[in-house]
Amino acid sequence: MQRLARNGGTAGLLRWLAGRADGWAGIARSDGTLLSASGAAPSGPLTAPADVPDVPRLIAEGVRALTERGALAYSHDTGAHTVLLFPLPGPHDPHAEDRGAAPLLAVVTPRPVAAGLATLLADVLMPLSLCREAEAVERKRRRVDLAESRGREAVLHLLMTGQLSIAQQVAGALRPRLPDPVRVCVVECPGDSRDEVARVCAEADGGRSWIVRCPVYARHLILVSPDGGTATDEAVAALVDRCVVGVSERVPLADTATGYRQAFHALAVAREVPGRHVRFGAAPEPALVVGTAGRRWAEALLTPLLTYVPRRAQDPGSQELTATAASWLAFSSHATDHLKVHRNTLAARLRLIGELLGLDLHRLADQAALDLALRIRATPAPVCTPDPGPADDHTGGQRDGGAAPGHANGAAHGLDEVLRRPAVQEWALRQLAPVAGAAEETLRTWLRCEGRLGPTAAELGISVPGARKRLTRLEAVLQRSLLRPPSARYDLWLALRARETAAEEATS
Repeated sequence: MQRLARNGGTAGLLRWLAGRADGWAGIARSDGTLLSASGAAPSGPLTAPADVPDVPRLIAEGVRALTERGALAYSHDTGAHTVLLFPLPGPHDPHAEDRGAAPLLAVVTPRPVAAGLATLLADVLMPLSLCREAEAVERKRRRVDLAESRGREAVLHLLMTGQLSIAQQVAGALRPRLPDPVRVCVVECPGDSRDEVARVCAEADGGRSWIVRCPVYARHLILVSPDGGTATDEAVAALVDRCVVGVSERVPLADTATGYRQAFHALAVAREVPGRHVRFGAAPEPALVVGTAGRRWAEALLTPLLTYVPRRAQDPGSQELTATAASWLAFSSHATDHLKVHRNTLAARLRLIGELLGLDLHRLADQAALDLALRIRATPAPVCTPDPGPADDHTGGQRDGGAAPGHANGAAHGLDEVLRRPAVQEWALRQLAPVAGAAEETLRTWLRCEGRLGPTAAELGISVPGARKRLTRLEAVLQRSLLRPPSARYDLWLALRARETAAEEATS
C-alpha cells in the first residue's frame, strides 16, 4: 500500500484493491456519483461493473444506512456480489456526525467475501485518503502555476504592444519587478524540458529575470532580464544540453518588442555556432533613421486605423486592431496563439485592417510598409535621427511624405521618398553588406516571390529543400531569422527598395 501510494496514487491503489477483491473498486460521493474507479480510462467516463445493477442507488442506500445506524462501514448483498462501503477519513474527525458527507470507498466483490478483505479495506482508508488530499493539493498548485503563467504572458503581450503602464500595474502582483532597461533572451529548449529550463534560468541569474513561456513556440522561453546582469545566456547554454539562446541589445523596457525581434534573430544564428548562444550585433532599427518625414508618413498611413471606431461595441476597436496587425506581422499565422483568437477571427480582422489602410496585406511590399509604420509609431521621437538640413533633404520638398491616408499607391510613393533619406540609405547599405553575387540573387528572388519557398525554388531552378538550405545559409551570413517569424524579410525588402530608389534617382 505504501509503495502504491507513493508511485501510483489513488488510481494505483484502486486497481490493486480491485485485483485483491477480484471485482471493482471506486470512490463515490454520498449521492452515488462516482469520482474515480479502478477500471476507468485516464480520460474516459467513470462506469460501474456491467453485472452489478444500479451501483449509485446501492451507494446512496449505504450512505443512508451509515447515517441512520452510526456505523463505520456497510455491506449489502446483491445476489452474486457484495457491496462494501467505507467512509474515507478527511481533514475532520472521521467519527463526526456528518460522516455521510465524506467520500466513500466502494468495493464490489463476488460472494462469499474473501477472508480478511474487510480488514484490508479498513487498512487502506488512510493511505487512500492521503493520496486524494495530495492530488488535490497538486491540482491546486497546477492551477496556480497556470494562472501565474497566463498572468506573465499577459504582461509580455502588453509590453509587446507598447502598453507599458498597464503592464507595470499588472506585473505589480508578481515577482520580480519589471526591470528597465532590459535585454531580451529567447531560449530554445530541447524536447519537453521547458519547465526545467525555466528553473535553471531562474537559478542562473538569481531570479532577477522576468521569465515567460512563449505562447507561440512550444519550446521557447522568453526572458526579460535587467541590463548588466549575469551572463544568463552563456550559463544556460552550458548547463542544459542542446539548449540554444539568442540575446538582444540593451533596450528600454518600452521597446521590448524590438528586443524580442533582435533576440529571435540572434537565436537563428546561435543554432549554427558551437557555443549555442549569440548576442545580437549592433544594427540600428529602420524606425530610428527615418526622421521627421518618415514619422509624418507613418502617421498619415496609420490614421484611418488609429481613428477607427467600430459600429458595434463588441467589435474590435482601433487599439485591438493595431495589436492584431503587430502580432500578425511578427508571428504570421502563429498570431492566433499569441492573441488567443480563432484563425477566422484573425482573417476577418486582417481584411478590415487592409480595407481601412488601403493595403493588400497579401503583398510583401505592403506588409513591409505597415510593419515600418507601426515600428515608427512605437519609437519615441527624440531618439530618431534628426532630419538633414534643406540642402541635404532628399524628400524633394514633399514635407508630408506624399502619403495619402488609406491609399496604397500614395503610401508606397511616400515610402519611396522616405527611403531616399541619406540616413536610410546608409542603414540599407549596412543591412545588405554581407550578401553579394549568388547569395544576393537568392535573397532578391525570395523577396520577389513574397517569401514563399515553392515559387522561389521554381524561379531559381532548384528543389525546395535546396532553396531552404540556401536561405538557412543566408540566415548565418545576415545574422537574422528568415524562415521563421519574426522574420527579417521586411527589413531586407526595405533595404533593397532603398537601394533601388537610389539607383532610380541617380539615373533620372
